[in-house]
Amino acid sequence: MHFALLPEERRRTAPDAPALADDGHPAVSNDDFATMVGAAADRLRDAGVRAGGVVAVKLTNRVELVVAMFAAWRLGAALTPVNPALTAAETAYQLTDSGAAVLVTDHLDDAPADGPVVVPVDQLTTGTPGGSTEAVAAEDEDIALIIYTSGTTGRPKGVLLTHANLDAMTESSLLATGIGADDHCLLILPLFHVNGIVVSVLTPLRAGGRTTIVGKFSARSFFTSVERARPTYFSGVPAIFAMLANLPDDQMPDTSSLRFVVCGAAPMPAPLISAVEKRYGVTLVEGYGLSEATCGSTLNPVRGTRKPGTVGLPMPGQRVAVMAEDGTLLPPGETGEVVVSGPTVMKGYLNRPEATDEALRGGWLHTGDVGRFDEDGYLVLVDRIKDMIIRGGENIYPKEIETVLHEHPEVFEAAVIGVPDPVLGEVPVAVVSLRGAATTTAEELTDFLRERLAAYKVPSRVDLVAEVPKNQVGKIDKPALRARAAPITA
Repeated sequence: MHFALLPEERRRTAPDAPALADDGHPAVSNDDFATMVGAAADRLRDAGVRAGGVVAVKLTNRVELVVAMFAAWRLGAALTPVNPALTAAETAYQLTDSGAAVLVTDHLDDAPADGPVVVPVDQLTTGTPGGSTEAVAAEDEDIALIIYTSGTTGRPKGVLLTHANLDAMTESSLLATGIGADDHCLLILPLFHVNGIVVSVLTPLRAGGRTTIVGKFSARSFFTSVERARPTYFSGVPAIFAMLANLPDDQMPDTSSLRFVVCGAAPMPAPLISAVEKRYGVTLVEGYGLSEATCGSTLNPVRGTRKPGTVGLPMPGQRVAVMAEDGTLLPPGETGEVVVSGPTVMKGYLNRPEATDEALRGGWLHTGDVGRFDEDGYLVLVDRIKDMIIRGGENIYPKEIETVLHEHPEVFEAAVIGVPDPVLGEVPVAVVSLRGAATTTAEELTDFLRERLAAYKVPSRVDLVAEVPKNQVGKIDKPALRARAAPITA
């Protein structure tokens, strides 16, 4: 499947069938979608976009972002989505690094004076109705997306994803989930992230299904959107599911349209999975992946045995393994770095040959995650290699402590970080937010952990906060926590 051809193919086979919707476009048919993409392609062409070029979009979730993406592909160009929360300086960095020729945005003040040509979003589809530009016959290895990483280890890096990557990832997703023409995705994750693009847009559109776009997630209004749109699935992150599980008991929405829901981006505590499934009567499947693998690499089965506490089985067409430091692949039960190979693995990092060689050494994508396979082949994530804490020579994985904290009935969210210690080098500190009516104390939580963990794993301190900070993708922001953590004194 080459996605540049998809809008016209959908129009040919089912012109009146629904494709997309958002608050401003309650019903975009396949015919409407193809017409908008054609007009946008002409507008971008007139602004200077050519095959091999790059189109940047800085927009909140809306139909026009999807239209701009398909229009760029029609021209043989790549798309780089810019997080709309970025500052002007951060935006300028991504535009310069990606070499974007055009920026589609409603953030006109953030466009650098000497940067790319700016196309205001309200002018995107003012080209020739239906479009006069023929789709470029792009090669499989041509770049389709440049997705920027969060930059937790320095300046963000542009992940180069090809059309072949998108083809392989969406096919893998379809085979793993059984998504078909009757499926309808409710998009709540940001479209500057590969999960939102691949799981919530490209996969259902490839299957003949459709997507309804929610502009900004709100726990209190979310189920109103579910009841109105009647989607068959949505993809979220643990923070979203935690908020939904913590809604007042009298909120019991109609979720009967949902065939399943997906959780990714970060490991989800098993008790939270159970709470969501029981309360809302949905099947929740947890998966694992990263931008460098075009999104997902493992997934608990939608039909079949699901194992909460694991991130499931390798997805079709991909090979996932656990590797020792010497490059040896390890058997089930042994812990090492999670590595991935197959057609979903990125082409590399833009303008970063050394980082590319390091990430793709030995023919494997090295994820930086620590995990192990259980006896049934389900992947259990232990932690990030860089998040591991070494306390007086003892290795501590924060996720283990976080999992135990989530067993406490009054804990809402928890994160464990390493803080420098003058004697032990580094010690764990837990940052915890509590449920609304909770009365437990930091001392009581420490006692709770002492009963369940070896002494060296018990945090030196438990900090209670109103809210655990998160980044724009919804993951707990551990770099921010480390930066603000009070030091341990002797």
